[in-house]
Amino acid sequence: MSAVDELRQLRHEVASCTACGLAATRTQVVFGVGGSDADIMFVGEAPGRNEDLQGEPFVGAAGKLLDRLLSEIGVDRDDVYIANVLKCRPPGNRDPRPDEIVACKAYLRIQMELIDPKVVVTLGNFATKLLLKRNVGITRLRGQAYPWWRRHLVPTFHPAAALRGGDRVTDQMREDFALVSKLLGAPPGAPTEEASEETAEQLGLFG
Repeated sequence: MSAVDELRQLRHEVASCTACGLAATRTQVVFGVGGSDADIMFVGEAPGRNEDLQGEPFVGAAGKLLDRLLSEIGVDRDDVYIANVLKCRPPGNRDPRPDEIVACKAYLRIQMELIDPKVVVTLGNFATKLLLKRNVGITRLRGQAYPWWRRHLVPTFHPAAALRGGDRVTDQMREDFALVSKLLGAPPGAPTEEASEETAEQLGLFG
């Protein structure tokens, strides 16, 4: 079975998931979008209101900023894969709870295995802390690449934070996207000069 078919099958399975309480409050599951052979995979926290209504991650103003930053490094949105840690919206956009993460994280793991990206980009504090297992804010973690689960991981701000923070935060995201572009030509999991010396196994959520 091809990666496309396996992703389609997984999407069908997730659409009827009732593994946690979010199944009772969601409008629909927000599985993820993009190319099944994408070199870049973005991971956010959870769907918001608009995503819950439309069934697609990063729509609205935040999605438009993401698209613009991608275009600046010569990448089209259709050529990346975008997903969230959770596939259902937490009420009031609250932080995901531990039981919800446990119920959902296998879906993200399978998505990553099937897509097999060269670079994973975490958007915002929550996804970054979860995948890197570090209780450090995004401001300190961004700006460098980490070897992670036999891949490169680049933390950056959530586009919504950039919209609130103005040009300074957007410019920092622009720097991070330039790093992503540079890493596409690097060997899998090889640290850059700035990267942590910790191994992918130490850092990995799924290792």
